[in-house]
Amino acid sequence: MRSIRMRVLAICAVVVVAGVGGWQLLPSDGEKKDPITVGTTDAITSLDPAGAYDAGSWALYSNVYQSLLTFKPGSAVPVPDAARSCKFIGLKLMTYQCELRDGLTFSSGRKITADDVKFSFDRVMKIKSDVGPASLLSSLGSVQADGDTVTFNLKTKDATFPSKLATGAGSIVDSSAYPDKSLRKGNSVVGSGPYLLKSYKQGQSAVLEPNPDYRGAVSKKGLPVEVRYFAESDQLNQAWTARQVEVAHRQMPPKVLAKLSPGDPNIRISETPGAETRNLNINVRPGHPLAKTKVRQALAALIDRPALASAVYDGTVEPLFSLIPQGFTGHSTAFFDAYPKVDVAKAKSLLKSAGVQTPLKFTLAYRKLGANGAEAELLKKQLENGNLFEVDLLAEADWTKMQKNYAAGVYDAYTAGWVADFPDPDNFSQPLVGTGNSLHTGYSDKDVDGIIQRTQQYSDRGRTADDFKALQDKVAEDVPLIPLWQGKDYVVSSRSVGGLQYVSDGTGVWRLWELDWI
Repeated sequence: MRSIRMRVLAICAVVVVAGVGGWQLLPSDGEKKDPITVGTTDAITSLDPAGAYDAGSWALYSNVYQSLLTFKPGSAVPVPDAARSCKFIGLKLMTYQCELRDGLTFSSGRKITADDVKFSFDRVMKIKSDVGPASLLSSLGSVQADGDTVTFNLKTKDATFPSKLATGAGSIVDSSAYPDKSLRKGNSVVGSGPYLLKSYKQGQSAVLEPNPDYRGAVSKKGLPVEVRYFAESDQLNQAWTARQVEVAHRQMPPKVLAKLSPGDPNIRISETPGAETRNLNINVRPGHPLAKTKVRQALAALIDRPALASAVYDGTVEPLFSLIPQGFTGHSTAFFDAYPKVDVAKAKSLLKSAGVQTPLKFTLAYRKLGANGAEAELLKKQLENGNLFEVDLLAEADWTKMQKNYAAGVYDAYTAGWVADFPDPDNFSQPLVGTGNSLHTGYSDKDVDGIIQRTQQYSDRGRTADDFKALQDKVAEDVPLIPLWQGKDYVVSSRSVGGLQYVSDGTGVWRLWELDWI
């Protein structure tokens, strides 16, 4: 659900451009100012920040809502947005305080107050939606509002808390327009971000116009944008090929991405390495067929990641052998160390010692989108190697339904991508394997929780490396999930559009305002 966001960036300059500086020029009078059309397969599951924790919804939030903090392009350190300033009080990293900017208003015209900020966080924790962001704010104890000052009292030390404020979980909503105990209904939002949502058709489009009253970290006024949503990668590619969209982002078919050429005179490409991971998430709840640790270890011994990367994704992704991807502090190869090769004999021995009858049947769900089906078929083939497992594939076309189902423990296992919310390895630990994690696998381990809390106490994130490596070793032993691959983030545009290298850069912010006609 949201996006790796560390300086994994390198802005991988497969940026095809004849003069990058030209991408940053504002259109002069008389130049084209029509809306820029952007196509994506990311789905919006809720317009209410208390009700969604997924990449598509949060991408829109970063444009129409405002948080106290945000990330500048290429930076892993959050900066004030709705806030004038923010800081930890004292040395214990348990009290964080922000002062609001002057003159902030919602799109309704109502002034933004510290009480609105408190209200926004309180309702996320109060509503505690199964598919909402409450799990990301697990360290938050209470929020106080006094004048223009907002004080966050934490339950445990958390040096990453400022980064969490900069995510969709920190979106500020109008307390007079959003109910405090339930989600807001309808197709409109009341926010204070760089854009206004002028119209929204679920599953079809979102029309955005620059917010003339926005005050915050974004100094550039964007152009009107229309985001068009596609149910399938092939549909997005067809729209791109027919130039029905000027920009395509997440997810074009792998075969198309693999053939993109920096030498193509008709397109521009931005390629960011390491912007997404994908895992096989496992339901460990008692009574489910994969509840025993040795059974899950047997699954891990049968996975062939290089085959997935080459056969399904045409080399546009890289095999991932750890919870934390390459480019982040503490990255290791824990799953390769524990399961260095496909080993049917080892899997058979593990299942025998677990005392289960083979073939062991279980369900594996996946979202029906793009290459997910081919990936699931190959996983099924790999996991049924040696006749040790019998896998029943479930294709889910409705992403919202799938999220609710895995939250309820309906599936024995399911695949899903993870686009992290902020640039820190913590975002690959607490939300994925911490108690009450957003994957709803049922996994909870006091040692894992203890390691996560230790990593959160260091402002110097380099000091967390050993702890994160220990965490990954533990995850490779317990196997609540199996890492599959680490992907790249591709943004493609026609030659007439620039600025796409800033649109998505690993910081969790979808900067549509950076797009320009050139």
